[in-house]
Amino acid sequence: MTGKHRKPSRLRRVARTAAPLAVIAGLGAAPTAAGAQPLPNLGPAPQAPNRADIDGFLDRAQIPGEVRDAVEPFLPKAEPQPAPAPAPAPAPAPAPVQEERAADAPPESPCPATARACVDLSGNRTWLQQDGKLLYGPTVMSHGKPGQETPKGTFTVTRKVKDEISYEFDNAPMPYAVYFTNNGHAFHEGSTNVQSAGCVRLSHDAAKFFFENLQVGDVVYIY
Repeated sequence: MTGKHRKPSRLRRVARTAAPLAVIAGLGAAPTAAGAQPLPNLGPAPQAPNRADIDGFLDRAQIPGEVRDAVEPFLPKAEPQPAPAPAPAPAPAPAPVQEERAADAPPESPCPATARACVDLSGNRTWLQQDGKLLYGPTVMSHGKPGQETPKGTFTVTRKVKDEISYEFDNAPMPYAVYFTNNGHAFHEGSTNVQSAGCVRLSHDAAKFFFENLQVGDVVYIY
């Protein structure tokens, strides 16, 4: 006899689906029976699925919500996730470098800001300045020996001769000569380890820079 099959009720469908899920959940929830002896040589016991694995299975299987609610009491509790570490604070902006700003200022000296070239006889140094800022140096120099001292005071550049020679001293070379008196005193290239007959001797690079940057009428202050 053929008859119509009755459609299973919603409760029965939930129960049928929930039963295997409860078994899966029980893998991690049921403790080992007291006094049970482990079977020999079976290797390590398989690890029970954790809550994340079970949730992933339920999502992939598209298990209805009512089924999830039915098996929820049998599922292991989800482990709390640690709070994310706070983002590192941004590094503070570097403070302005005082040394760089100080390098723009001429050395402390009696040399006035109006002077273009300054010569410190006792310190064996000289430098160029412009608009209150250091332009070149300080650089080492040598000056007149006793009896032929380099004069002190305020002077102005009178003339420039690139390939100068000294007629007074057997045509001795005076490259990049920049005269600041009418008595033959000048900046020029020469040994800075030996005192001169009154001129200010500079290294090659310094003499070339002085020659290119000092102009007739520029103030030279020597102290």
